[in-house]
Amino acid sequence: MSGAALGIEIVVVFFLALFLLHRYGDFKKQQRMVLFGTLLAWYLCFLIVFILPLDVSTTIYRQCEHDHKEQTSVPALVSPLSNHTIVNTTGAPTKSVRTLCHKPWSYIPDGIMPVFWRVVYWTSQCLTWLLLPFMQSYARSGGFSITGKIKTALIENAIYYGTYLLIFGSLLIYVAVHPELHLSWYELQTIGITAANTWGLFLLVLLLGYGLVEIPRSYWNASRHGHLLIKTYFKASKLMTEKADAEENLEDVMEEVRKVSESIKYNHPLRKYIDTILRKCPLDYQEKMGRNMDDYEDFDDKQNTYPTEKSLVKLHKQVIYAVQRHNRTRVQWQILLQQAIHLEDVAKNETSSTHQFVHSFPSSEPAGWFSRYIYTPTVEWYWECFLKRWFYRLLAIVLTLFSVVVVWSECTFFSTRPVLSLFAIFIQLAERDYNYLYIEMACFITIFFLCTCVYSTVFRIRVFNYYYLASHHQTDAYSLQFSGMLFCRLTPPLCLNFLGLIHMDSTISHQEKLQTAYTSIMGSMRVLSFIANGFYIYYPMLIVILCIATYFSLGTRCLNLLGFQQFMDDSEMTSDLIDEGKELIRREKRKKQRIEDGENRRREWKERYGNPREDYAARNRSSHEMKETSYSDTVSSSNSRQAKYSRSGSRAERDRIELLHDAEPLDFNADALTDDPPDAESGRHSGGRYLSMSSSRSRIFDDV
Repeated sequence: MSGAALGIEIVVVFFLALFLLHRYGDFKKQQRMVLFGTLLAWYLCFLIVFILPLDVSTTIYRQCEHDHKEQTSVPALVSPLSNHTIVNTTGAPTKSVRTLCHKPWSYIPDGIMPVFWRVVYWTSQCLTWLLLPFMQSYARSGGFSITGKIKTALIENAIYYGTYLLIFGSLLIYVAVHPELHLSWYELQTIGITAANTWGLFLLVLLLGYGLVEIPRSYWNASRHGHLLIKTYFKASKLMTEKADAEENLEDVMEEVRKVSESIKYNHPLRKYIDTILRKCPLDYQEKMGRNMDDYEDFDDKQNTYPTEKSLVKLHKQVIYAVQRHNRTRVQWQILLQQAIHLEDVAKNETSSTHQFVHSFPSSEPAGWFSRYIYTPTVEWYWECFLKRWFYRLLAIVLTLFSVVVVWSECTFFSTRPVLSLFAIFIQLAERDYNYLYIEMACFITIFFLCTCVYSTVFRIRVFNYYYLASHHQTDAYSLQFSGMLFCRLTPPLCLNFLGLIHMDSTISHQEKLQTAYTSIMGSMRVLSFIANGFYIYYPMLIVILCIATYFSLGTRCLNLLGFQQFMDDSEMTSDLIDEGKELIRREKRKKQRIEDGENRRREWKERYGNPREDYAARNRSSHEMKETSYSDTVSSSNSRQAKYSRSGSRAERDRIELLHDAEPLDFNADALTDDPPDAESGRHSGGRYLSMSSSRSRIFDDV
C-alpha cells in the first residue's frame, strides 16, 4: 500500500489535467505541440498540489522515528514475550517505537520523493522559462513552414533569452572578481530557485488577495437571482459589442485576402501560400473567393504590385487571429444567451403555484432516465428556486471563514512561540495522535483552497485580447501556453508558502526539524538571508491590503475611470448597458421563438398530410416510366412494321430507339425538393420538377 497512493494520485491528476485541457482547448484544430506543452505544464502543477500532503505525512512519520531513536538510544533488550515492549538497563519497561510511531497508510519509502520532486520541479521550470515562451511564439507565427516559424520564434525570444544570459553572466563575473565569495554549484542552484520563487511569490500574493475575497462574493451573488440576471444583461451588451467588432475585423481581413488572392495567379510562386491562407478562412468566405483557377493569365515578373512573402506571413497571422476571435465570440454569445434565458425562466417560476419548473424553450431531445425519474420538473423547481439559493449562501459563508483563516495565518505564520497560525495549530494537534488521514485531508483542503483562489484568478483575468481563457474549446494556443507558464511559476512558491503556514519549512519557522522532500530540493534559503528573513516573511502581509481593496472594488472603479466599462451598481453607464443587454436578449428570444414556431408548423404539416414530396416524386417517376414504356413499345411496333418495307432506314430507327431508352432528364432541379407547401405566387410545386416543365407538361417529348 506504500506506493499505491502515489500511483493512484498520479493517474487521477493526469485525467484531471486532460479534462480541463479538453474543456478549454480544441483537440481537433490546435497543434499537437501546443496541446502537449500545455497538458504537461498543467499536469506537473496539479501533481505538486496533490502529492505534497503525502510528503507532509511521510515527513511527520520520519520525524517521529527520528525522535524516538534518540530517546531510546540507551542500551535495551527486547522482551521475547512481546514485540512491543523494550526493557532498558534499569529494568523499567517502555513502549517501542513501533507502537508509538504508526506508519501512515500512504507512506512513501525513502529515496523516492526527492527524485520525484527533482524531476517534477526542474521539468516545470524548463517549461515555463525556456520551452513555453518559444512555443508561444511558434504557435502565433504566421510562417508557412516549420523553419520559418522556428526562425520567427527565436527572433521574438532573443531579448527574453538574452536577459537570462546577461543576469547569469553578471553573476559569474561578480563571483570571479570577489575571491572571498566561494559559491558552489549547489549555492548557484539555490540562488536561481530563490529568484524564481521570489518572482512567483510577488505575483502569487496579488492573485491570492483578489481570490480570497472574490470567490466567496461570487457565490453569494450567485444566490441573488436578480443581481445575477442584470449582470448577465450587462455582459450581453459588452459581448455583443465585442462580437460586432470581431465580425467587422474578420470582414476587413477577408477583403484583404480576396484582393491578394485575385492579384496572385495560379502559376505564381506565392500561390501556394495563398492556398494555405484560404484554408484557414471560414467556409462561406472560401466559397465566395474560390481559388481563382479560371484565370490562366501568366504573371509578369517585372510588375511590382505583388505582395511579398513577409506581407503574406503577416496576413496569415491576422487571418488566424481574426477567425479564432470570431468563433470565440460567436460561441460565447450562444452560451450567454442560454444563461440569460435560464435566469429569466427562474425569475418567472419563482412565483409559480404549481411548483413545477417550466422552460421557455423546452429541449427537442427526448428526456433521459435522469430527467424522468430523478430530476423531475418538481425537483428542478425546488432546486432552482429554493435550495440552490441557500446552498450558495451557506457555501459563501464557509469560504468566507476559510478566507479569514488564511489571511490571519499569512500575517502570523512566522510566530512559532506562541504558535499563531491556525493551520499550524491544526496540523500539530493531529500530529500528537499521529492521525495521518486527518493530516493529509487538512493539508489537501488547505492547499486546494489556496490553489483555487490563485488558479481561478488566472482563469478569470483577461489582458485585452492577448490572453483570455474561454471554455467550450474556444481558447487560442497563445492563452493556453501562457496559462501553463503562470501555473509553473506560481505553484512552487505557493507550496512553499503553504509549508510555511503549517511550520514545515525550517527556513521560516527556524526549528530544528526534518525537512520535507520538497523543501530539500529547494535548497537552503539562508544563502540569501535578506530574502529568507525579510521578503518571504513580511511580503505576504500585503495580502490584507489587497483583500480590503478587492472588497471595496477599488480595481474595478479604477478601470471604470480609465474607460473600461465594468459592472458597478451605482454607475449610469452600467444602467444603460443593462437596458441595452435586456433588449438584445429580448430580440434574440423573439428570433428563437420564430424559428421554433416555424419548425413546429412544418412538423404539424408532415404529421397531418404526410410527406408530399416523396408521394409526388413517386407518382411523377411512375408516370414518366409508364409514358416512356408505352411510347417505346409504340415505336418498336412501328419499326417492326416498317422494317419489312424499308431496309435502308432500319439502322437510323434502331439508333433512335436506343437513345430513347438511354436518355436521362438532364435538366432536373434537385433544389426544388423542399418540404414547404406550394407557393401560390411563384407557381412552384413542393415536389421535384423539371426545368422544362415550367410552361407545360405536354412538352416532355417535344424534342423527340
